[in-house]
Amino acid sequence: MKPFGFPDPVNETSARVVAGGVVAMTASTILLDQPLLLLPLTYGFAARVATGPTLSPLGQLATKVVTPRINVEHRYVPGPPKRLAQGIGLALSGSACLLHFGFKKKAAAYRVLGVLLAAAFLESAFGICLACRAFPFLVRAGLVPESACEECADIWSRGRPPA
Repeated sequence: MKPFGFPDPVNETSARVVAGGVVAMTASTILLDQPLLLLPLTYGFAARVATGPTLSPLGQLATKVVTPRINVEHRYVPGPPKRLAQGIGLALSGSACLLHFGFKKKAAAYRVLGVLLAAAFLESAFGICLACRAFPFLVRAGLVPESACEECADIWSRGRPPA
């Protein structure tokens, strides 16, 4: 993999482990009232958007340490929707940073983090990636080019036998 490339496909187990780390960091930020945790949280999303797990400490921990020790059959999923998910995480954590550190609106920042927490929890606990679910509809709406992920764009023929 190139240093600034995003993996395609993505190991779903690793994605869920990363989401679990995001849940832990986000919940700690809110419950322990530690807004400085927003900085590594936001950095992690930026690093994963740019390089997948390469420059992300949480991504490295997930892919190199935790996932290899989980004895399950690993499933691989398309990378572009997972990259979109990381981008949305960056937008949410970055917005929370801006609200807290730029505008001194901690309560608003924590509400934004609540949305991030919910989405990361769904991914971690149940394997439900909201961005992945939205991706095909974004392609159909013309907001994402079909070439970004051919497999993702064709949701209507999934499960049907080849013609």
